[in-house]
Amino acid sequence: MPTTSSTNEYLLLSRGQWDAGKSSAEVQAAIDAFYAWHAGLVAQGKFRPGQRLAKGAKLVTRTGIMDGPFTEAKEVIGGYWFILAGSLEEAARIAADNPCLACGLVFEIRPIEPEQASAWREGNETPPTWG
Repeated sequence: MPTTSSTNEYLLLSRGQWDAGKSSAEVQAAIDAFYAWHAGLVAQGKFRPGQRLAKGAKLVTRTGIMDGPFTEAKEVIGGYWFILAGSLEEAARIAADNPCLACGLVFEIRPIEPEQASAWREGNETPPTWG
């Protein structure tokens, strides 16, 4: 489904870990509810498929390649999906219904910029001294 001027695409990042106090049955119920919730939103054109992320990773820097990821457990990104919504606020309201919130996961939602990056135009990767 192509995006229109009234629909924007947002990246939803799943962060955190399951609550240690939840049973495996409670977590599995949240996971099952998530997949049903997700499928309904895909059918409505409000979500695009994403993926869970595997645990292994590499960090690539100008000094080399290292094993990773290098984040605290509470910040680990476990998966990503795409929300189609009219605003960041609407995307957040959609994500607020995610069944996995009840079991400890949190979600970061970021607008996806439709334009390519440019050193001549301010963006989130532009050094402050350039602006």
